[in-house]
Amino acid sequence: MSESGYTLIYEPNTASRVSVNEFKTLLEKGKDEVKVDTMKKILISILNGDPMPDLLMHIIRFVMPSRNKELKKLLYHYWEVCPKLDDSGKMRHEMILVCNAIQRDLQHPNEYIRGNTLRYLTKLKEAELLETLVPNVRQCLEHRHAYVRKNAVFALWSIYKVSDHLCPDADELIYRFLYDENDSVCKRNAFVCLGDLNRNAALQYIQDNITTIETLDPLLQLAFIEFIKRDSLKNTSLKQQYAQLITEIVESSSNVVMYEAANTLTVLTSNPASILLAGNKFVELATKESDNNVKIITLDRINDLNKEHPGVLQDLSLEILRVLSSQDLDVRRKALNVTLQFITSRNVEDVVKLLKKELQATSSSNDDKNSEYRQMLINAIHQLAIKFSEVAANVIDLLLDSIADLNSTAAYEVITFVKEVVEKFPELRDAIVKRLIAAFPNIKSGKVFRGALWIIGEYALDEHLIQDSWKHIRSSIGEVPIITSELKTREPLKTEENSNGGGEEHHKKKGGPLVLPDGTYATETAFSAETVDSADSEEKPPIRKHLLAGDFYLGAVLSSTLVKLILRLQESKVSGKILNASKAEALLIMVSILRLGESSLVSKRIDEDSADRIASYIKILNDEQDAENISTSFLEETKDAFKAQINDAEQKKAKAEAKDLVEHAEQVDHAIVFRQLDKDNKAGSKAIDDLVAASGSNVKRESLAPRLSKILQLTGFSDPIYAEAFVRVHQYDVTLDVLLVNQTTSTLRNLSVEFATLGELKVVDKPTTANIGPHGFYKVQTTIKVTSADTGVIFGNIVYDGQHSDESTIVILNDVHVDIMDYIKPATCSESQFRKMWNEFEWENKITIKSPIGSLKTYLEELMKGTNMKCLTPGAVIGEECQFLSANLYSRSTFGEDALANLCIEKQNDGPIIGHVRIRSKGQGLALSLGDRVASISRKSKNASITRV
Repeated sequence: MSESGYTLIYEPNTASRVSVNEFKTLLEKGKDEVKVDTMKKILISILNGDPMPDLLMHIIRFVMPSRNKELKKLLYHYWEVCPKLDDSGKMRHEMILVCNAIQRDLQHPNEYIRGNTLRYLTKLKEAELLETLVPNVRQCLEHRHAYVRKNAVFALWSIYKVSDHLCPDADELIYRFLYDENDSVCKRNAFVCLGDLNRNAALQYIQDNITTIETLDPLLQLAFIEFIKRDSLKNTSLKQQYAQLITEIVESSSNVVMYEAANTLTVLTSNPASILLAGNKFVELATKESDNNVKIITLDRINDLNKEHPGVLQDLSLEILRVLSSQDLDVRRKALNVTLQFITSRNVEDVVKLLKKELQATSSSNDDKNSEYRQMLINAIHQLAIKFSEVAANVIDLLLDSIADLNSTAAYEVITFVKEVVEKFPELRDAIVKRLIAAFPNIKSGKVFRGALWIIGEYALDEHLIQDSWKHIRSSIGEVPIITSELKTREPLKTEENSNGGGEEHHKKKGGPLVLPDGTYATETAFSAETVDSADSEEKPPIRKHLLAGDFYLGAVLSSTLVKLILRLQESKVSGKILNASKAEALLIMVSILRLGESSLVSKRIDEDSADRIASYIKILNDEQDAENISTSFLEETKDAFKAQINDAEQKKAKAEAKDLVEHAEQVDHAIVFRQLDKDNKAGSKAIDDLVAASGSNVKRESLAPRLSKILQLTGFSDPIYAEAFVRVHQYDVTLDVLLVNQTTSTLRNLSVEFATLGELKVVDKPTTANIGPHGFYKVQTTIKVTSADTGVIFGNIVYDGQHSDESTIVILNDVHVDIMDYIKPATCSESQFRKMWNEFEWENKITIKSPIGSLKTYLEELMKGTNMKCLTPGAVIGEECQFLSANLYSRSTFGEDALANLCIEKQNDGPIIGHVRIRSKGQGLALSLGDRVASISRKSKNASITRV
């Protein structure tokens, strides 16, 4: 006869297990506190597979008479799991005494003891024991206390299911009880039982209460919903009537009932009116429920409903946006994502107006939460404008108006969005460029200036637009040459200082050479002067201010824009006088920027790249011979590259949507294949068939060859005991299977293996002690919990008793290093998210590279393979093989830790690859661990393969 299966309970130390005789002694002579502890140990032993039938009589004699409530509770746990049948399969005689004790407890004046005993009866499956208890259970149905009555209903139901002849009229009893009962919990329990015992009686009870169903207790309403859900699967013809009934229950005042009823309504019917009603209830829950988890769950249900019934819930878009009043960013993000699925040309304008109000309401605050929320709103508006061209112009005006109030990240998002709109909607280009030019004085960030200048250089095509752009760019730079004008502004200050005695202080100044911060001596030329005090920096034109602060990348972009504008003026056949004047002014601006970068007026000298770019632009403007190629590269190829980037992003998005559709959609005429019944594998499933796996035949077994590479030697061959471990990595833990071999001719007594850890590791369980005979084998297993993707070390020793009791021998084990690559997975994120994390993360590890690998792309592939990182830089940007490669990489650990990397490498002529990798993470450990992997990859030869340690 098969035994029932129970939950295994952890036994702290199996080596110190108490014998049956010791248990008997403790039960005979111990006090109640000792008996409680003893009963717990007995229960653990029984649950772990040792029935100990000899203890039954001792427990009846020494535990059952006790009045201790904790001991009585443990006693009922014991009655549940103790062996009730003898070896021949007949009821043990001692159970008669147990049955008498249960009968007394069912008549006990204390309602808690009665209720607890009734709860135990629901777990008792022996009809012989239950037979004598039925009259007492029937009496408990009329007990004065609700705790007894609610358990008595379930006990009667359980007895009927064990053997219906023990209580043949159970359904009639419960039906009468349901009408006579006033307590809500008792009524709920009774209806649950009645629904299982007598479907017609349950339907009759629902019919009798149909007029007051909205005002019933929520517990009973939930029981009705559960019954309807089950019964509708068996009786599909009643679905329409059930749907009408649920429509009334869904108006309940209880949020739990409302959620369950709305869920059930979507299962029962596909009627658009019912689906819209369910959606309205989900929205109502999302807005009025304070728990953020409930808000997210209900928004998910709305999203699922929209996928199943597209177009039905479109009118709820504005209602869903009421959830934006929540302060939690995850809730707001979910609400925006769900709403964007519902937008059509009919309601897009209303949604954009609401998002505008939200954006304006948050513009006054600059804390991190509000800035992130603003970014989410901008992204949402961006998506709407790209999808619906009729609102694009209106949206651009709004965003460019508010650009002065946004932080640099949000403002850059706006410029990125404007770029895409200008490219996608040619009819809006002139209006958008004019609006962008008007917004120039409000721009504060250098990054935003660069984006705006690029847009003007690419899309200012008409002569009047070019002239207007030139005028605003010129006013943003200020008077040129920059150095001369800056020195002029300083002269009045010097005159004032001299009149106030400043000259005297100047003469007192110590002579001699001036040492610069980089250790070199300063020299004074016509282009050098003392740094201007920044007191009047607020009055300076915006681009000039950035140049004086050392942002010469902006200067290079500005020079490129000027070249593009002049080339467009040439194409528009403008008069030679205007063209030559513009060209001369552009050359003056570029030369002025170069000279400013070499002077001491700036806080940071110009970098080589920017200086080379500006110098090349000066040469291009003076080069009349290769005008056609220059015009093509500046005016066409850059725009084509941006267009290709947008098309690539759209294709990726379309592929992802198509993949999702293919995975979750079935054609109308396709046969439905159940994987569990698909023996011929018609569905093409790679998984092992469940029926085959359950039967234990033809199951694919793990090959032993890969396991050999993961076996680590822990002790030497000459040690008295040899140990080796197989390391198995799961999602959040590491399991060590350790094989111990006694290499001596004597028995090793009380041998134990002790492990300890360094790093974010924790030993969960301790291997048990054992005795190993001469040349004997023994296996132990331990689990180590991993809490972070950090380098961890497991170390330990083996201890066993010597020949004398006071001696012990210790064998030190080799260290086991946890490979963090098992916890790091490739991931993806947007460019803005990457830049934000790059600025926020404080730990950086810079690794210098000198690798003999022959190709830059090969090195990138080896790096991605060895570090489990994904390249975020598009393949089109990396392009063909060249002498220099720069790329961003990203990965995420199982524990939610982000790891960022920036690769900059150069291939020397007939030499090694040189450069560096910068790794950033929130914690130091992850950055250092990945740095070690990068260093090991750099040392590998051209043909070496990446293998794990």
